[in-house]
Formats: sequence, structure tokens, C-alpha cells
Amino acid sequence: MDLFLQQLIGGIASGSMFAILALGIVLIYRSTGTLNFAQGQMAMFSMFVAWSAMSTGMGFWPAVLLTLLSALAMGALVEWLIVRRVEGTSDLNSLIVAMGLFLIFDGLALYIWGPLPKSFGPFSFFSGGASCVGGVCIGRLNLGILVVSIVTTVLLYLLFQCTRFGLALRATALNRLASRLVGIPVGRMLSTGWGLGTAVGAIAGILAAQSLGLDIRTMFFVVLFALAAAVLGGLDSPVGAVVGGLIIGVVKNLAGTYTPSSVGSIDLAVAFAVIVLVLMVRPNGIFGRPVRMRV
Repeated sequence: MDLFLQQLIGGIASGSMFAILALGIVLIYRSTGTLNFAQGQMAMFSMFVAWSAMSTGMGFWPAVLLTLLSALAMGALVEWLIVRRVEGTSDLNSLIVAMGLFLIFDGLALYIWGPLPKSFGPFSFFSGGASCVGGVCIGRLNLGILVVSIVTTVLLYLLFQCTRFGLALRATALNRLASRLVGIPVGRMLSTGWGLGTAVGAIAGILAAQSLGLDIRTMFFVVLFALAAAVLGGLDSPVGAVVGGLIIGVVKNLAGTYTPSSVGSIDLAVAFAVIVLVLMVRPNGIFGRPVRMRV
């Protein structure tokens, strides 16, 4: 029982990281209708920005602030320069652009910082011993990831539900034409949506670097689980992204623990099998809204 609870807590912590990245994916999808497959590599690029800032002697938290601001600007610039040019053409064009962004940021990071892994954390907030209750322990790193995830989710909820700016973002996502008619600057809102999604992805990247290290491929499997979480929860539902991330994290941990060692690593296969089963029952995800066509 202690082993089960231990893996459950660890799964919630890792699932929180998937949830943050999935939240960034959902924010971009809701604002522009583009499924951003490059979210992981853009987060990885932001991680290297943080590493570069700290290499110059900047402290951890100032480097994080600089990274979030640069990620916000990077996402807004990508939407304005690239995504907006193919918007409304076809889903295939949007998919090709997303894959192109993946290759662009992957190649840029390789060219600027090289292929060798970098040392990045864990830093003071994430380092330290484990806290134990009975036979169940949670490390400082997992606790830090969980706390940052909760704070990020709450701040985004307050932004969207309690501010005029958040209301304008939600209105733009729901109906661009009506938003223009009431004076909302739709183009600015779309760029902001991409910027917010990229900044949220940067948070997930910094959390991932604390446990996985900093490398060109650090976010590859993380973004697979995050995409799975976003689809599982519903691509138009921020709440679904969080719930989906937690479910994927728990299933991944339990599958890795209770699968016989002779089978090998099967956590990714089990996580996606859960998605297939859920989508067979709810094709739009757990919290996704079905599309209704009027004739």
C-alpha cells in the first residue's frame, strides 16, 4: 500500500508538469485553433535562455523572470510573423507550420548551444531532503513542482475569470467577428494568447530541467505526455488540460511500477492506451465540448 501511495504522489507531481505544458497547448489552440506541436521545443529554447542568463551571473529568480518575458515575446512574434499568415487557409497548412516551428527551434538551439547537456539545477527551492508521513515520502523537488503547478493554474484562472483582459481573450477565442464588433483588438489578443501559451510552456520547461537536466531532447517525451493530456482532457478546456495531465502522470507512474521488468518500458504505451479508451467514449475529451453544426 505504501508503494502504491508513493507512486501516486510521484505521479501527481510529474503529472503537474505535464499539466502545465498541456495548459500552454490548450491556450494556443483556443486562441488560434492551431495545435502547436512545437510547444516542447519552444519550451526547451526558453530553458536554454534561462541557462544562458544564469551563466552570466544572474540569480535563479531574475533569470526565470527574464525567461518568461522572452518566451512571451517569442510566442507573440511567432504568431504575428508566421502563424497569422496561414490562418484560415487549411488545417494541413497549420500542421505543417507547427512541424516547421519544431524543426526551427530544434535547429536554432543546436546551433547556438550545441548538443552537449548543460547543468541546470535543482536549485535551492527544489533541492533538499524528502518529507515523510509513515512510509510515504515526497521529495523537495516533487513538492516544488506541485506547488509551482498549483500557483500557475490559480493565476491563470484568476486572469481569465476576474480581469477584463482575460475576458477579452476568452471572447476572442469564442467569436472573433463579434469581438471585433465590440472593439476588442483581435490581432493583439491572438498574439497575446500565443505569448501566454509559450510562457506557460517555459515554466514547464524549467520544472522539467530540474529533474531531467538540460538537453536538446529534454522536452521530447514531456511534450508527448502533455499532448496526450491536452487531448484526454479536451483541447478547448484548460481544466481538462490540468485533469488530463494528472491522470497521465499517475497512470505513467503506476504502469512503470507494476509492469513486469521483462516487458520493458511500457508507461508511454499504457498512457496512450488510456487515451484511446477514453476517446472511444468521449471523442472530444473528458471536458471537451462537442462541435455542433447549424444548417
